[in-house]
Amino acid sequence: MTRRLVYLSLTAVVFFSAFPLYFSVVVASSDTSALSDARLLPGAHLWDNVVRVFDTVPFGTAMLNSVLVSLSITASVVLFSTLAGFAFARLRFRGRTAFLVFIVGTMMVPTQLGIIPLYILMAKIEWTDSLRAVVVPALVNAFGVFFMTQYLSEALPKELLEAGRMDGCSTQRLFWHVVLPVARPAASVLGMLTFLAAWNDYFWPLVVLSSPENHTVQVTLSQLRSGYVTDYALSLTGTVLATLPLLVVFGLLGKQIIGGIMQGAVKG
Repeated sequence: MTRRLVYLSLTAVVFFSAFPLYFSVVVASSDTSALSDARLLPGAHLWDNVVRVFDTVPFGTAMLNSVLVSLSITASVVLFSTLAGFAFARLRFRGRTAFLVFIVGTMMVPTQLGIIPLYILMAKIEWTDSLRAVVVPALVNAFGVFFMTQYLSEALPKELLEAGRMDGCSTQRLFWHVVLPVARPAASVLGMLTFLAAWNDYFWPLVVLSSPENHTVQVTLSQLRSGYVTDYALSLTGTVLATLPLLVVFGLLGKQIIGGIMQGAVKG
């Protein structure tokens, strides 16, 4: 009886989680009347709506821009956060605790408070309306450093590092050959969260990017909803297309995440 309740609960969670995406596909494959008719089956207009999206806005360019921005930010955040996490978790240096407290403290400051000074800085170095203005300020973040520090503090044994040093490994070799394999599950989680945040970022790209050819996908999606009457079929078609890269990233990193969970369960 308990097992049935568990399966029923999991089925309900999956249904309510996946239904918004499914209904978006239904509307994207139909016309706007699908909303008023409460239609639950996909229609036959998906390809027509996809063509309309690319004809209405430069959606392909926006997708490419978002891919470049998100991959650059994700790779940088994972690398620098793992480096910093290793240093804070296992290396001893003066001011280590103070630096970590300061980094964590920056998480308490709302991002919106730094928009105006950051925009002024981008204007002074003439980076406005450039993808560099979106990528460079996000190359590392406090959450990633804190997340990797906490994970490596538990998952990286001191004895493993001492054994590597006895074998003649330098700190650089220890990082690449010992720390990175241990950090892979947490790095996959951090990479997925970072890619999701960078892909969905709307406010800062809207502020700093003005040319349509430099817009990211979220800014371009907002243009599909502009006008006196919202074409929900067109808007949700763009939303479905913008969701596909996120599903691909989860499919690529999901195995690493689940593997890390199972590894921790076996150790426990």
